[in-house]
Amino acid sequence: MMISLAYAQTAGAADASGGFMQLLPMILMFGVLWFLMIRPQMKKAKEHKALLAALQKGDEVVTGGGLTGRVTKVGEAYVHVEIAEGVEVVVQKPSVVIVLPKGSLKGV
Repeated sequence: MMISLAYAQTAGAADASGGFMQLLPMILMFGVLWFLMIRPQMKKAKEHKALLAALQKGDEVVTGGGLTGRVTKVGEAYVHVEIAEGVEVVVQKPSVVIVLPKGSLKGV
């Protein structure tokens, strides 16, 4: 006969720890992904939400499009920003990126 017999190995206690050891790299990769990507993104979103909640009339802001101006009116979803004397634009609240310190726009 040209075909040899194949014998199955017996499953023992070593197999139980072997299954966990195979999952360990996946668990570690998820942990690293959580601390390097997901957690900082959630923290930044929370800070931006707090920034928008604290937005008030007279704040000097920068929008996502690069416009700088002074907030003249804060609504539920929109903010009126005065970008020049007599020129007012309406932008969505989430487009406000940065609140500048008071007096930043005096030289502009």
